[in-house]
Amino acid sequence: MLLMLTQVVAGYLSGVHVLQGVTLHVDPGEVVCLIGPNGAGKSTVLRAISGLLRPTQGEITFAGKDIAGLRPDLVLRRGIAHVPQGHSAFPDMTLHENLLMGAYTVRDRRERRARLDRVYAMFRVLAERPHERAGNLSGGQQKVLEIGRALMMVPRMMLLDEPSLGLAPKTAQMVFETIRRLRDETGMTILMVEQNARSALAIADRGYVLELGRERLEGPAERLLHDPEVAHLYLGGTLRSEGNGAAPGAGAPR
Repeated sequence: MLLMLTQVVAGYLSGVHVLQGVTLHVDPGEVVCLIGPNGAGKSTVLRAISGLLRPTQGEITFAGKDIAGLRPDLVLRRGIAHVPQGHSAFPDMTLHENLLMGAYTVRDRRERRARLDRVYAMFRVLAERPHERAGNLSGGQQKVLEIGRALMMVPRMMLLDEPSLGLAPKTAQMVFETIRRLRDETGMTILMVEQNARSALAIADRGYVLELGRERLEGPAERLLHDPEVAHLYLGGTLRSEGNGAAPGAGAPR
């Protein structure tokens, strides 16, 4: 396995723990989805991994090495890129300039150009308008830009926090298709938190259901997608497929 969390406890206030001993793993090349109700600790898991939050107990290992408590820049150097919730693109900068920010530590111009070429080859929407201001993009296009910027870091693993948050159903589906292509075309390992539980499980390999800071259920995404208990609690109370990819009543944002 590439990433392993073992009995991780973490929180934001002294004595208040959002994570109550989370144990999960992600294998190379997998898309793993975290779903669950509001306050379950899903986004907190990503922050603990990326170094934005220091666990008080437990172990986090990546590629066999302990990363628990490392600074975010050191976690990034180990190969983990975190695409946060909401919009993080620089609106007054062009798409090209935003992408270059993902390789700001790379001094070799040929290497930067090679990385740009790979991102542009994968995301036509970025290649067609490199000199457009990022602030002029739609929400879905901005999310693709943020994913492209993360790819400029050449990570071994990507953490995606609510990539479809605030997007219209059709735009959200574009983002989910982008995530599927990342896995299928590049072999990228992805750990994703997503409010649209149905669409997320549809593209994932495995999933975890978090509740009250602990993992309640775990298994292949297809099995969770058709589990009556999961459907009742987190997928809007029905097993029917949603034609537009939207999931009324899906797990809440955090």
